[in-house]
Amino acid sequence: MNNAVLMIYTGGTIGMVQNEQGVLQPFKLDRISDAVPLLKNVSYRIDSCQLSAIIDSSDMCVKVWAEIAQIIEKEYDRYDGFVVLHGTDTMAYTASALSFMLENLGKPVVLTGSQLPLGMLRSDGRGNIVGALEIASAQKTNIPEVSIYFEDKLYRGNRSTKFSAQNFDAFASFNYPPLATAGIDISYNKHLVLYPESTDFKVYKALNENVAVLTLFPGISQKLVNAILDTPDLEGVVISSYGSGNAPTEGWFIDALSKASEKGIVLYDVTQCKSGTVRIGQYATSYDLGRIGVVGGYDITIEAAITKMMFLLGNCSDREQVKQLLKQSLRGEITV
Repeated sequence: MNNAVLMIYTGGTIGMVQNEQGVLQPFKLDRISDAVPLLKNVSYRIDSCQLSAIIDSSDMCVKVWAEIAQIIEKEYDRYDGFVVLHGTDTMAYTASALSFMLENLGKPVVLTGSQLPLGMLRSDGRGNIVGALEIASAQKTNIPEVSIYFEDKLYRGNRSTKFSAQNFDAFASFNYPPLATAGIDISYNKHLVLYPESTDFKVYKALNENVAVLTLFPGISQKLVNAILDTPDLEGVVISSYGSGNAPTEGWFIDALSKASEKGIVLYDVTQCKSGTVRIGQYATSYDLGRIGVVGGYDITIEAAITKMMFLLGNCSDREQVKQLLKQSLRGEITV
């Protein structure tokens, strides 16, 4: 039994039980092992650890991302793959963040969770854990990416988004095909996998939280836009725009963005659509954005856009470098 997988428990629905008030809350990792006894029969070693404080994924933050990355860095040479048990609500954010934090990753880091707690009869958690562990331990079909395994599909983490709060197939990757699909066998799409450029594995832990999301909607007010753009210490804004990157053409709106850009705030244009890409300048309603220096996000997800902005602002020397790298695919997060 040569290969081994480290299972990192962060919290979330998969490891929850009801307290005396009937409210779901996370419990300790050893209960998860008890709930999936068939894991004792696998042909590889499974070790486990948990965060210093297990949390509901709604409480996920930059500090916890750094702790997960630090665990992987510390244990990287001891294991063939990693499985991160995580709540579903912010799983796509964590997968995106880790993809940028783990450079030249040469081993699988698979995030999974469930819509129903393991203790429930119909829980989807058992299948998700077993599938994620099998993928993380498969040396011959090594998928050296941060990914999400959910309901028989393996998605690139920074291409994923949670789109259903009710269904077991809660995740989708609208702009990139699955890396693998599980049936009787697991079918891998090896031609879609992003392999590291070198063996120089590096972990980044600096993320800049001075970012905001400006979500456009018909009737958005000048007061609201200014309030967001005038946030103290703000360094980056993800603009959640219409269609292929379109936004209001009113003078006050363009002026507000222009002033923010002149102050050094990086502006990143991402479409509200689940599928498709931003093309700044294709329509008159996005021409001015390009003119004032707004960077187009192509087909990036909102989760990847936010975490990529945090990553670049935390690790780049100047704003121009941030803008240039926002246009490039760093971990397969966009199609340029």
